[in-house]
Amino acid sequence: MMRSSVFKQNKIYFGIAWLLLFATWYFLRADGYASSSTAFYVTVIKIADLALMVCICNYVLIPKFFYKKKYVLFVCFFMFLVVLSSLAKMNILGRIMNNAFLLDWSHGWKIKIYDNIIPHVFLVIAGAAIKLMIDYTVMQKRMLDLAREKAEAELEFLKQQINPHFLFNSLNTVYFQIDKSNTVARETLHQFSEMLRYQLYETGGAAIPIEKEIKYLEEYISLQKLRKDDQYKVNLSIAENVKGFFIEPFLLIPFVENCFKHISHYADQENYIKVEITCENGVFYFSAENTAEESISDKQGTGIGLANVKRRLELLYPGRRTLQIEKRDNKYLVQLQLKINYHG
Repeated sequence: MMRSSVFKQNKIYFGIAWLLLFATWYFLRADGYASSSTAFYVTVIKIADLALMVCICNYVLIPKFFYKKKYVLFVCFFMFLVVLSSLAKMNILGRIMNNAFLLDWSHGWKIKIYDNIIPHVFLVIAGAAIKLMIDYTVMQKRMLDLAREKAEAELEFLKQQINPHFLFNSLNTVYFQIDKSNTVARETLHQFSEMLRYQLYETGGAAIPIEKEIKYLEEYISLQKLRKDDQYKVNLSIAENVKGFFIEPFLLIPFVENCFKHISHYADQENYIKVEITCENGVFYFSAENTAEESISDKQGTGIGLANVKRRLELLYPGRRTLQIEKRDNKYLVQLQLKINYHG
């Protein structure tokens, strides 16, 4: 909701800026035309033409070519855009003002280039410069937010690290005290110990291999299934191609934790959790669905854990993620899509 309101606010500012430019242009140039109506139409054409070029440059050419370091393609498409737009504008203005010079393509190219193409180049570059400054400011703010939240998370981790270390060492002691014939108890304790090891020692970096995150998820689900009887169905489906890329740690587990926390307890119908993970065309897909009772289904989408993971996704995957959380009847569904980074 907040991002939507900001987007609407930016569109209002954008519209006001172009209206001011239109008014200024008309005020300064209206006396140079035969009538005020001609001046008005000419100003509309010029402002609309410039706005269209700036929008195409800022929201198509810069993201697709400039930010991806395809500078030659960016320059080529930029010049093609400017030349094509200038020719179209001259043709339209020539017809509105009955100006034969603008409609005659056989001579006067130097003047036409000087009066149309060159001003367009500088004006569109000015618009692009504003876009680049805004994007740079947003990126800097995002990096500062990420650094601050990372520092806060590390501080909290350090505060809590003593107890997990003590617990980890204690678990190893308990493991060897369990009778070897009790394989179920030993295996369960071993799984829990491995999960704790993962939290303590393997998630210190910015990103981890997806295989480690998947293994942690499998061990968590395996432990949770021990607490549920046959009345609860838990299905985890992982495609074979989910491998070879990196992901931020602990992005998936809050959604699965929520499923187990809020799963329904029907006596006369199925209670289930379905988790599906796959990859397709460079996109990572994660979905988690669970049956939820009417009284708690509205609360499942709230909580510190989910708020934290939403904020992390916003900071760590700007423009590279889609998260949908919705209630369908008495079922709760989470769908996450991430553009994959195979290089860590």
